[in-house]
Amino acid sequence: MMHSSLFVFDIETVPDIDVLPQLTGETAPDPETGRKMLEDYHLEITSGRNGFPRQPFHKVVAISFLRATIQRDGDLEMYEIEELRSGGDLTSEEKDLVNGFFAYCGKLYPRLVSFNGRGFDLPVLKYRAMKHGVTARWLHQTSNKWENYTSRYAPNWHCDLAEVLSDYGASARTKMNEVCAALDLPGKTGVDGSKVSDMFDNGEIDGIRRYCETDVLNTYLLYLRHALHTGLTDHDGYNHAINLTVGWLEERAGDIPAYQEFLDAWRASSGGSFNVL
Repeated sequence: MMHSSLFVFDIETVPDIDVLPQLTGETAPDPETGRKMLEDYHLEITSGRNGFPRQPFHKVVAISFLRATIQRDGDLEMYEIEELRSGGDLTSEEKDLVNGFFAYCGKLYPRLVSFNGRGFDLPVLKYRAMKHGVTARWLHQTSNKWENYTSRYAPNWHCDLAEVLSDYGASARTKMNEVCAALDLPGKTGVDGSKVSDMFDNGEIDGIRRYCETDVLNTYLLYLRHALHTGLTDHDGYNHAINLTVGWLEERAGDIPAYQEFLDAWRASSGGSFNVL
């Protein structure tokens, strides 16, 4: 299938402490205690190795994405950013966020791009979709063994950069911030995932959404570099996509401080070139 758009996405979550009565028979007196109880449960079942909640036990609080059109010139692709935003609004319930994600992608049939999306983001979204009765037939339809969204080795359908860059586990898997540092890209600016629960408790939903959007930007920039390396695009196509992205951010940075912060970090990390190669 010749996809006509990229859909680069990321989610932010908090531990779902509402599962505790069903899971452990206990009720948490407050969110902080509940998260500790959920962590303790996971430490117990992993013999102390990992207290991070498994995918079903995450509540989605933000879904952000970047949509770019794919234009073709022979065998080469060119990418043009069309929108970068978060789904729903500041008052949206989880069900609405999850439903919006699956409904939007079901209309686009895009090439999905993520960083660890196959290992975390999509499994979480699928569990929460089942919780809320959200359907996503498009995600599970298969024309053959290789060309579909569920195939691990189909980066034209879902390019999970964490998997692709490690050759599907043949080499060490790295964190996105580590890859960005190695390639002189901005990486995380101001917030990291460990702060999301506290931000959620404090009602800082807009801050979470903006943080998630900058993670999406980093993922897109990594994808552009990957597309250049693999020959999906050439230097002209890469530089064109970078210049369009810089211009797109500059137009909006005055209204969105997180975008200005990202631009400043990108300018600093790249020595002012914004990684035009």
